[in-house]
Order: sequence, then structure tokens, then C-alpha cells
Amino acid sequence: MKPIKAPEPTAADLRVERDRLAGLGLSDLGYCAGDLARAASLTWRINAIKPLRQAVIPGHVYQRPEILLGVADFIGDSYKLAKLCAESKAQTIVFCGVRFMAETANILSPEKCVLLPAAGAGCSLSESITAADVRRLKAQHPGAPVAAYINTSAEVKAESDVVVTSANAARILGRLFARHPKVLFVPDELMGRNLAAVLGKKPDSELVIWKGACIVHDKFDAFAVALYRKTYPGVRILAHMECSPALTALVDFVGGTGDMMSYVETTRAPCYMLVTECGLGELARTRFPDKNFVFMCRLCPYMKMTDLRSVLRALEAPSAAQRVEVPAEVATKARTAIRRMFELAEDTVKL
Repeated sequence: MKPIKAPEPTAADLRVERDRLAGLGLSDLGYCAGDLARAASLTWRINAIKPLRQAVIPGHVYQRPEILLGVADFIGDSYKLAKLCAESKAQTIVFCGVRFMAETANILSPEKCVLLPAAGAGCSLSESITAADVRRLKAQHPGAPVAAYINTSAEVKAESDVVVTSANAARILGRLFARHPKVLFVPDELMGRNLAAVLGKKPDSELVIWKGACIVHDKFDAFAVALYRKTYPGVRILAHMECSPALTALVDFVGGTGDMMSYVETTRAPCYMLVTECGLGELARTRFPDKNFVFMCRLCPYMKMTDLRSVLRALEAPSAAQRVEVPAEVATKARTAIRRMFELAEDTVKL
């Protein structure tokens, strides 16, 4: 990919861009005039260079607000982004997320150039298991299908029978159990135990669970729930599936990020608490300005590695480290598991 330079904005362009960003909700999130000016100088250039690269920018909901509101072409959870990247006609995908997400985009669109602006943006959960670990697990439980959470490397997906997300895991695992007495779930232990409770399955025997964890969600304290309910009467507390069963047993709703946003949109309450990464709460405040939010969140250091400067660099002159290419043999096997997810989650085939 040959380097190109983004067009330069005029002073008038920057004024319009600052106003646009403010109107989208950045001012409400605490961005001062200087913050908006700095962001505008980059978002204008990024949006100007995108068509020159025939590029699209997917943004995970945990990304920085100036990325989601300023330059992202579509926003969502892992499942939504995986589908939209596959359907996109763009030649270049600049993935504002973490490495396993960019790998998934490359797996589903091997003909496209996939760039990860923050080349070092990994995932503690993804890094908790390897392909060799999955092979050993399968050898210990012959015949049991492997359901891999989407927060895994391409190599782990390639060793699995189906990929799942927090939004569709219960549905897909339920369908697997219709045919199998035992299912292997990797790598999130807390999510696995939540799923076992939902499905009425015995953890570690019927649902064999890998002991991985997310550095964001495994730190939330269940004891704080009672305090927040006392402090904020009527609060609706929503928790991500990756939180501990001790916490999820006490909240009003458990699900993925997309499910949590839908819950907020379709219900009425004095206030809401989203127990997950802080980015979702920031996005919710901009989408639902008439609703009140109480924060019990943590920042993901990997998600926050991506900033506007790294996005612009990836579009102007991407480095080799920013290019994400999954080996063809691995991609072929992983693609089968991902497509199986789409099938089982959306009823296009039956077991």
C-alpha cells in the first residue's frame, strides 16, 4: 500500500468539524474547546482520506468517544462488526478494536486489506488460551464440540466447532446440547459459569469450561450492588456476561453490549448502571441524552490503545505491524467456525 497524505482542512472546515463533534455529544461527555479542536483536526483528515483508500472504519463500543462519534462508519459489538465487515464493499478495513477482531475481519474478507491502528492491542481473554490448549482439551473429551467465545485468536477459532458471542452463546450452546451430552466452552470461565446456570447444565462436567478471564469484567465487586441500589433507588443494573455469577445473580439484566443498549432503549427507569467497560456508558449517554446513568465501569487498556493519530497513520502509511493477515490454512478452518455461528444464531440451518 503506497503512502498518501490526507488533505489539509481550512480554518472554516475545522470550525464546522468542531461543531459537528460537539453536536454529536462530545461536549456532553466533558470535551472542552481545546479537546474538540484537537480531535477535529484529526477527524476531518481521517474522513477526507477514507474515500481515497476505499476504506471503512468499524468501531467497537469500548473505543474512545472521538473515534466512535468522529470517524467510525459503524459501531457495535463483536458479532455486529464481524457481520458488517464481511458485508462491506470497502477495499480497506481500519479496525478500531483489538487484534482478535481484526483477525475475524480478515478471516471473513481475505481479499481486503485489514489494518489494526494500535498494533499491540491484544486481549487478556484471548491470550489466556492457545490452539495447543484446545487440542489437548479435545483429546481429554473426545466427541464433545468446542464452542469458542469470539474473544479468541484465529488459531483457537480454527480448532473450534463454532464461535459464539455474549449475545448468542446461550442460544448456540443450547442447540449444541440438543445433540451432545457434553460441550466444551473456551476461554471465559465466568461467562461459562453464567451460561451453565442459564442452560441448567453442570459446570465442568456437562459444560467443560476453560479458566480464562477478562481483566475488566472479573474485577467487578458483587458487594457493591446493594450499596448502589440503596444510594440510587430504582436503578436498573445491567451486567455483561463476562462478570462473575455472584454479581450477575444480583442485577436486573445480563447480556452482551448490544443487548444492554437495547434494554436501556426500551425500558424506563430513574437511572441505569452498565457494569462493563466504560466506553459503553459513554456511548449510551450520547445515544440516550434524556436518560440518567450511574457508572460502575472499568477501562480496558487494550481498547484504549487506539487513538485518532494511530487511525490516521494507518490510513496514510500503514506499517507492517498494523497489517493483519491470518495464514490461509488457519483462516479457512476459522471461517467455518465463524460461519457456523451465523447459521446457528440466525436459524438459517437446523441441527
